[in-house]
Amino acid sequence: MKLNLLLLTFVLSGTSLFAQWKPAGDRIKTKWAETIDPNNVLPEYPRPIMERPDWVNLNGLWEYSIQPVGQNEPQKFDGNILVPFAVESSLSGVQKDLGKDKELWYKRTFNIASDWKNKTILLHFGAVDWKTDVYINDIKIGTHTGGFTPFSFDITPYLTSGNQKLVVKVWDPTSDGYQPRGKQVTRPEGIWYTGVSGIWQTVWIEPVSNKYISGVNTVADIDNNSLKINVNTEKTNPSDIVQVTLKDNNKVISTAKGVAGQSLNINVPNAKLWSPDSPFLYDLEVVLLDNGKAADKVKSYAAMRKVSIKKDQNGIVRLQLNNKDCFHFGPLDQGWWPDGLYTAPTDEALVYDIQKTKDFGYNMIRKHVKVEPARWYTHCDKMGILVWQDMPNGDASPHWEMHRYFEGVEKVRSIESENNFRKEWREIMDYLRPYPSIAVWVPFNEAWGQFKTKEIVEWTKFYDPSRLVNPASGGNHYKVGDILDFHKYPSPELMMFDPERATVLGEYGGIGLPINGHMWQSDKNWGYTQFKNEKEVTDEYIKYNNMLMKLIGRGISAAVYTQTTDVEGEVNGLMTYDRKVIKVDEQKIRQANLEISNSLGK
Repeated sequence: MKLNLLLLTFVLSGTSLFAQWKPAGDRIKTKWAETIDPNNVLPEYPRPIMERPDWVNLNGLWEYSIQPVGQNEPQKFDGNILVPFAVESSLSGVQKDLGKDKELWYKRTFNIASDWKNKTILLHFGAVDWKTDVYINDIKIGTHTGGFTPFSFDITPYLTSGNQKLVVKVWDPTSDGYQPRGKQVTRPEGIWYTGVSGIWQTVWIEPVSNKYISGVNTVADIDNNSLKINVNTEKTNPSDIVQVTLKDNNKVISTAKGVAGQSLNINVPNAKLWSPDSPFLYDLEVVLLDNGKAADKVKSYAAMRKVSIKKDQNGIVRLQLNNKDCFHFGPLDQGWWPDGLYTAPTDEALVYDIQKTKDFGYNMIRKHVKVEPARWYTHCDKMGILVWQDMPNGDASPHWEMHRYFEGVEKVRSIESENNFRKEWREIMDYLRPYPSIAVWVPFNEAWGQFKTKEIVEWTKFYDPSRLVNPASGGNHYKVGDILDFHKYPSPELMMFDPERATVLGEYGGIGLPINGHMWQSDKNWGYTQFKNEKEVTDEYIKYNNMLMKLIGRGISAAVYTQTTDVEGEVNGLMTYDRKVIKVDEQKIRQANLEISNSLGK
């Protein structure tokens, strides 16, 4: 009888939550939107690059209120919002704009498990756009700025018995501010999309010891069969030891110990190299020892791989993977969803776009002016996709001279804007450095917000010499970094060439095909070219591939096709925005793409 009552209570609770939430608006949605359970939203462990077994997901229905800037916490909230979907999205259940004159308030309560007693409790946010103030039990515990990186707080000192009150306040000016915001604007049209404000990645808590591991980063050296491991720790002292163990399917390959804060180097004999064709990952166990006893332990992984550039026998600088020429070929992937905007409705949906990219025969993704949740990068690591990571753009832009070296005057930012760019770019790099799939950093795109190019590029290369730096994809060009990247729509052409850097076609294509019933809007749909059916699009795509193949011999070393999916008013995707229609003959595209992907290094 007691079990039946518990089941009835659970069912009624779930029914109540469903009654309080439904997707807002009437625009198209993905099939995964239909499977969302507000009791169990994005339940997967959010940070698999550094995993502990004990944690609690705080996603779900929270209270929300939109208030004028500068107000105190509201006494009465407007209703419920489904976290972690942005307030402007359908899946939030709200679908309201925020704007620079308003602030978004969130509130919920949670409990701390009894077996977490005497533990340090960390509150994690995957990402919140843009300025976030966090309160625990009516005490402001911290502020974070930046819309694309995770952050956390030690909330242990502010906890009480019973329910814990969590309040979050967010301000986001979108395109009315200087901050990095990608393609978000206050008035979306054409290639510019709906704003994304507030919490848009998983919120969670986990218990750790008083001394704990806060980060793990690995750098492979395949030429010397070694792996450098940097382990960040908190609250350690000089007697604390870090121990790392590298494994291949439970077989120990190598171990090392060092004082906390010291870099460790371990030998990796006969290393299995990571590549898109063979994305092998070693298991990594990291333990923090306090007087010989494990104070903290995390599971991670590492890959042995190298990205570099080198001139071939014809004097053309080629991108290399593991010391072999490798033509990077993939789509411009914007990572937008008609129902969740920045946030994929489920982890299955997050995987889907990567898997289709592999199915289409590509070996690379250019992640365009957006940063994804940690799980996306782990999926790329496991599935074998090279990633070009853009810095999301922001602030005003200088004069644009795309098809020649820049001769104009660079944009001068305010001190506040410049410092914020540097802060957010460093945080993005710190966040993503552990992921071996990332091969190229892209600080600027098409001169959007471009400034102090040489300085930014040289710093980026210094900060992470293990990857290539593409200074400005299709932007204003300087003889700095590893890559010269121009854009040419719709068909590929060789517009520039650099004998000392890899010359790449950072965007081309944009073949449009509107599909009735699968469009964000019924009118004002846009593409660089438009065709009437799948056959026409496929034929045009293959024509471009044939042109691209000839350009490879003349000096092109990578290419990015626009784009993975339609996005809002753009209808130039290989798939519709709702992912329900593939708009090309997949097998023909795959065969044509594999010829390009395999054109070098075989």
